[in-house]
Amino acid sequence: METGRSVRVKTAAHLMKKLVYENKDNIVAGMIVAGWDPVDGASIYSIAMGGACMEVPFAISGSGSLFIAGLLDAEYREGMSQAEAEILIKKSLSHAMSRDGSSGGCIRTIVVTDQGTQYEYTPGNQLPFGPVGF
Repeated sequence: METGRSVRVKTAAHLMKKLVYENKDNIVAGMIVAGWDPVDGASIYSIAMGGACMEVPFAISGSGSLFIAGLLDAEYREGMSQAEAEILIKKSLSHAMSRDGSSGGCIRTIVVTDQGTQYEYTPGNQLPFGPVGF
């Protein structure tokens, strides 16, 4: 930042990894660091509770992630268009919300590209996958 250039996502992820590792007795959380920079383009890093930092094609976290891991394994593929990825994300989050009471009731998405940042809100009554009846 002092040089006036954008910070690389990789640099931000490794700084977060250092913070998590050096405070592993006080920070009990996994982290996701994602974004776009002019050097590497789009990238996602998953930082485990112990401080391991891995670049991954997608990352999930939180209590509802257990309900959607298989769905993402089955439906995610490299080279998806932005529209396809947004549909899959909303479908996945809707599935998590239908099974996990702690996963919220709406979807807030942020798309980060070289063109900027785009925010979208999907209220609970417009989720692409309705509640599961037991």
